[in-house]
Amino acid sequence: MADIGEIVSEHAPEAILLVGGLIALLIVYCYLKDKHSNKYKLFMALGVVFGILMVAMSVSSYTEWNLFAAVLIAVTGFTLVIRPFREVHFAVIGALLVMALVYVLLGGLAGTLLDVLASGWPRIIAAFLVGAVAYMILHFAESIVKLFGKIFNWWPLLLLLALGCIIESILMLTGYGSLYDFVTGGS
Repeated sequence: MADIGEIVSEHAPEAILLVGGLIALLIVYCYLKDKHSNKYKLFMALGVVFGILMVAMSVSSYTEWNLFAAVLIAVTGFTLVIRPFREVHFAVIGALLVMALVYVLLGGLAGTLLDVLASGWPRIIAAFLVGAVAYMILHFAESIVKLFGKIFNWWPLLLLLALGCIIESILMLTGYGSLYDFVTGGS
């Protein structure tokens, strides 16, 4: 009889799909029942942790797994991770950090050819301008991530991802291959 660790390592994608699908399904259920409940918040937090694991496992093991399963794991993992952060403005936080870093680094220019940037208003203006450029770049990237996050976290699509994960894991565990193969009639 095989031990549990061996079974889990042999069937890692199936286990990840099943657990990720169940978490996503519970998130949808709790969201529809009461999106302000502690259960919903708990499953979202669990989704973030497991979503990070899903993405990490998908990135590190995708060459060993069925391509459709690896993509489904990565997309569902991203969806679970981004859900609680859809309304957080990371661009502002990042730009403020860049501004502070540039301000500090410009202070080290005292006594050099660029001494004018080491103190006073030029230092503040330079830090502000670099922070503004960083904000524009980060805001663009944040907007792209949020767009995909909103699309994938729309509850009907999240429900489809959850059911897709569960069905894929069942098909793989029972030896029927992949959902992709099942639908397309491939082998």
